[in-house]
Amino acid sequence: MDIFQRLKNGELVSFSDPDYHVIIDKASKTKSLQIELNQAINNNDFRTIWKKISGNELDETTTISLPFQINIGTCTIIGKNVFINSDCTFLDLGGITIEDDVLIGPKVSLLTEGHPIESEKRKALFVKPILIKRNVWIGAGAIILPGVTIGENSIVAAGAVVSKDVPDNVVVGGIPAKIIKEIK
Repeated sequence: MDIFQRLKNGELVSFSDPDYHVIIDKASKTKSLQIELNQAINNNDFRTIWKKISGNELDETTTISLPFQINIGTCTIIGKNVFINSDCTFLDLGGITIEDDVLIGPKVSLLTEGHPIESEKRKALFVKPILIKRNVWIGAGAIILPGVTIGENSIVAAGAVVSKDVPDNVVVGGIPAKIIKEIK
């Protein structure tokens, strides 16, 4: 089983793992392509480079504003009619799925990777997927942490730090994010 599958299966992988270099190599290749991506002059160039990074077509109704940062790329799936504003960061090793009709504000971070709390284990990596359901709006500067699902039609307020799942049809905000109100 390769290191990516081991991580997705919930294994904690140490930086000293003999296969850890595979993650570093993939991230380096993505970084090289990401430089090209962030210099793309037109949508066709951007979409061509995105396909090299992710292995997937980006729907013509979806827009990603530059600059944009992603560390792996092949672990991200983006739906139709999605708008991702500038200066967003995706650490996607654990898997990021963004469904249709999602709005993501500037400087949003989607982080699927983390480290254990215990100091003796901290130089290891774990991953948990992020799912952003249909018609979600994530405000500027919000941070979505590993393992979180944002429910359909919900709003994440600017600057929120989301560490737990968000139900459908609510507004959440704060640090840590809590439900502020329901959307009818």
